[in-house]
Amino acid sequence: MSVKHVTAATLILAVAACAPARQPVPEVRGSIVSTTPVADLQPADVTKSLQAAKFDPADVRYGVTAYRVLYRTIGTKGEPTTATQLVAFPKNEDSDLRPVSWLHGTTVYRADVASVKPESSDRAAAFLIASTGRAVSAPDYLGLGEGPGHHPYGHVEATISSTLDALRAMRELARQQGKTVDERVLISGFSQGAPATMMLGRALQEGADPYFTPAGLAPVGGPFQVSRFEADAAADKVARASLYLAYFAIAWDRVYDIYGSPRNVFREPYAAQVEALFDGSHTTQEIAKALPPRSQDLFTGEFLREVQNPTGKLRDLLRAADASCDWAPTVPVHIYHASGDRDIAFHHAEHCRSRLKTKGELTDVGDADHNGSVRRALPLILREFP
Repeated sequence: MSVKHVTAATLILAVAACAPARQPVPEVRGSIVSTTPVADLQPADVTKSLQAAKFDPADVRYGVTAYRVLYRTIGTKGEPTTATQLVAFPKNEDSDLRPVSWLHGTTVYRADVASVKPESSDRAAAFLIASTGRAVSAPDYLGLGEGPGHHPYGHVEATISSTLDALRAMRELARQQGKTVDERVLISGFSQGAPATMMLGRALQEGADPYFTPAGLAPVGGPFQVSRFEADAAADKVARASLYLAYFAIAWDRVYDIYGSPRNVFREPYAAQVEALFDGSHTTQEIAKALPPRSQDLFTGEFLREVQNPTGKLRDLLRAADASCDWAPTVPVHIYHASGDRDIAFHHAEHCRSRLKTKGELTDVGDADHNGSVRRALPLILREFP
């Protein structure tokens, strides 16, 4: 297999007849299509929700109202599309709120996101953030939640555009409720959301939006060196290696056409079914049950070698994905990772800190697993960034 290389009344009537036809009003990115209330919680309710999700509720101060917001954004080719997010506001008297963008981790099942699933750990994270007095934008990303199409996992431009437009929609919803949000936004995210944190922060610092600017960046447990993460998955050095690598390969082929036929990369009998498993309608458990746990049993040897030593188009795409920390933030950056993480190794956090062109802090949250790391880190983040 070889990886491909490579949009009076009469007068009035007369004037109207001569006037050019009215052009359709363009859809504005970040504008709201619909808003659906999903939660209205008192502080005790927030505490109960956090305890169920295994988050520390010690910082809860306010109740929370939350909404699923469908908003306008753009797809991977710049075409108009829609996406959903969870927006959460504190139930307090403040009319000017500090905004937070909370960016979630790898999700294969579209209904597992914060705007849809009441038990979502990301919904709990949004509740925790909002209960401290902040406005929260927790985007589902393209192709998840109630957005159309497939999720373009790891696509840099789509990650930035969908999360930025989510912030704009959150600001509009606040305005509709008589509130304002500060222009300085704290950006934090977990796993896939960690490099997304750095991407969005850079875009805002470089002027991607006329209003929002970054106030601080706090990524947690992120695969900042994507090329190495996928190479480790190809070598079965990470937990759930085959699932991670299959999601990556299929998502990138849908956008970039990196492999042509599934038979070029997947072994039989999986080649005929594996793409359909990653259509957003199958849960992680269903996919894991249908596929072998080891990459060497799912993929062809030639593809595994290509991932470990990429060339051509794949090499160039991975270089771009690896660059989320290759810039000079002018705001505080604090990276959090767990030395006990078996999904994403600690060296990814060290890689990010070493690539930053300004100083960044790194905190080891200890012998927690991947999902446990965010439960330890988020309360620390909220205390550090008041």
